[in-house]
Amino acid sequence: MSVTIELPEEIEQQLKTEWSNLPRRALEVLALEGYRSGALTLEQLRRMLGFQTRMEADAFLKQHGVYLEYSVENLERDRETLERILAK
Repeated sequence: MSVTIELPEEIEQQLKTEWSNLPRRALEVLALEGYRSGALTLEQLRRMLGFQTRMEADAFLKQHGVYLEYSVENLERDRETLERILAK
């Protein structure tokens, strides 16, 4: 699928000056917002941006100040796992 964005020429030129690869930057911004809002999963973001591994996607998110959601349920599971390991 292809998406076209119409911009006034002066804004396009300004953005091209700020971001050398405007189409890639627009794709990254779309992927970031999609992930932040919950519209995209990490796997979808990875595929959308052409990353080969989850680690690349994680690094991309970290670079942009977006961190994977760590819920109370995740914390509880980790706590239980740690208790089992330490009990041995």
